[in-house]
Amino acid sequence: MSDLQQPEQPLNERARTRLAWSLLLIRVGIFSVFVMWTIDKFINPEHAAAVFKKFYGISELSELLAYVVGGVQMVILLVFLVGAFRTWSYGIILGLHAISTFSSWSAYIDPWTYPHLLFFAAIPMLSACITLWLLREFDTYTVDGCRRPRVQPNASQQVA
Repeated sequence: MSDLQQPEQPLNERARTRLAWSLLLIRVGIFSVFVMWTIDKFINPEHAAAVFKKFYGISELSELLAYVVGGVQMVILLVFLVGAFRTWSYGIILGLHAISTFSSWSAYIDPWTYPHLLFFAAIPMLSACITLWLLREFDTYTVDGCRRPRVQPNASQQVA
């Protein structure tokens, strides 16, 4: 018999634990990519300005504005990392990554020109962001999960 449960049945404790660990790993993985992009805004604001110009059509991103954008992004990322305000923080990260992914559409049309092939890594990350947002209520190793302990199912609802 498979460990997978039927959709209409509640998850048993083992499945909940595995799901919670999986979602934590997805969240940390997404954070690890975003934090590098954020740090880049502080270390190399000229690169941030070039990215904003090429992909978002924003031609005048000053060094100060790159720092402000990086600062706001870092706050959002830290809220995301600890799993606070999951609906909003996961949704904002999903939105930011979706904008980033779709604004690079020309790289997907011409994948064999360097470095366009690297842009395809954004697609599974976008899938991970969507998955995390859809399953946010099961992401219990979070600040929100500690603030709102889940209701324990009674014995008649538990699945062996």
